[in-house]
Amino acid sequence: LLLLIIIIFTATIIIISLLFEEVGSIIGKRGDHIKLIRDQSGAKINISDGSCPERIVTITGSIGTINKAFGMICAKLQQDLQALPNSIPKPPITMRLIVPATQCGCIIGKGGTKIKEIREATGASIQVASEMLPSSTERAVTISGSADSIVDCMRNICQILLEAPAKGNTLPYRPKPTFNPTLLASSAAAAAASLLQQQQQQQQQQQQHHQQQQQQQQQQSYATLINPLDVGLLSFIYLFF
Repeated sequence: LLLLIIIIFTATIIIISLLFEEVGSIIGKRGDHIKLIRDQSGAKINISDGSCPERIVTITGSIGTINKAFGMICAKLQQDLQALPNSIPKPPITMRLIVPATQCGCIIGKGGTKIKEIREATGASIQVASEMLPSSTERAVTISGSADSIVDCMRNICQILLEAPAKGNTLPYRPKPTFNPTLLASSAAAAAASLLQQQQQQQQQQQQHHQQQQQQQQQQSYATLINPLDVGLLSFIYLFF
């Protein structure tokens, strides 16, 4: 089970993009869990609509409220992992932070000193992608570890990004929408029904053709049997009279 979360930093606004399967767990039945996170953290949380595999979850607030909301989300994902059967290995939580490319150097630090410091202080694994994400000026920063280590790591990174704002205009990363599985299923069902109907029509035509051939053969057989009988009967009548 891979838990993937994408986070975008803009001042004190954090935009989290979760895989579609994870959103249901965060929202909860009838939205009960997301309401609990909003109430207890004090952060504003909005979840986008759409057909993308990843749904955009926007968390807005101070560093304290954002960290608290983020911590509750991590705790829920950790709980979901613990609920897996014992036969399934428990992987660490994996998150992808989407950071403007101009801020990535601040996370790495001169000669990689800053990122090494964060790793040692939090126990989380951090990797900064060398390439920008498609159609954007942002790069992915992948964080893996336990819920607590990721929350600590997030607190450090958030502080760094607030102290070193992005330079210039940032083209944000946006996941591309995928096909609608409902429409695809409907189209496939319609195509299957059409193919089945064609096959049935072909079978009916073959059966009708076969029946016609049988009728013609029967008629020919009757003609072959009747003609000699008729001739023999006429000859008998002629001789009798």
